[in-house]
Amino acid sequence: RGSLYRLVRLAAIMTTIANNLQQVNDRISQACQAAGRARETVSLLAVSKTFGAAAVAEAAAAGQRAFGENYIQEGVDKILALREMVPYALQWHCIGPIQSNKTRLVAEHFDWVHTVDRLKIAQRLSDQRPAHLPPLNVCIQVNVDGGDNKAGVPPEEALELALAVAKLPRLQLRGVMSIPEPYPEFAAQKTVHEAAHALFERIRVALAAHADAHSAPWDTLSMGMTADLDAAIQAGSTMVRVGTGVFGARTYPAA
Repeated sequence: RGSLYRLVRLAAIMTTIANNLQQVNDRISQACQAAGRARETVSLLAVSKTFGAAAVAEAAAAGQRAFGENYIQEGVDKILALREMVPYALQWHCIGPIQSNKTRLVAEHFDWVHTVDRLKIAQRLSDQRPAHLPPLNVCIQVNVDGGDNKAGVPPEEALELALAVAKLPRLQLRGVMSIPEPYPEFAAQKTVHEAAHALFERIRVALAAHADAHSAPWDTLSMGMTADLDAAIQAGSTMVRVGTGVFGARTYPAA
């Protein structure tokens, strides 16, 4: 009886994650249509922090391939486990803060980093990226609205950091990431996302003038989550990061 219960529960989880993914992708399609954009201009990053490898495997079975992790050791554990669990090539994005003592783990296991906000961290990632792997794709994290509890470089310092990161040999600078303070109104959400988009475009122009230092495509504006992805897409996001919309509500361990 216990085995049957577990099978029924697993089937329910599989169905739920697949249905959630379909609903999120439909929502992205509708937001793109409303913004007059092609659906393929926006990708979905499924944020799997606090969810186990089995949940990620179910999302992968439903067609999702890119996953974001906030906690580095948890992410590495899942990356290693899923190499054995699924026959798909998954893409792993580090979207949480990185301390100096964790840069090697990130450099050795992840495909993308969204949270570069200091040159020291970028330098360590470049130095520690294994030679047999392709360059690590990175985004500059910008504290676009000056939120007290948000990481990220101030907007006025973002260009200087981007130009320095672009010169590092084992990194590919791809764009900007932002996590603004939550705003309940659509108009306020869109306004702050438009500020990030404007900064993204200013950096694009500057990098084009320094083509010798930057050969990677400048193509990624990582912004928008479950609550505000519609406004982010209106403002030009190319990658939305959705966790609860895909996996459900999170349960955090007690402190």
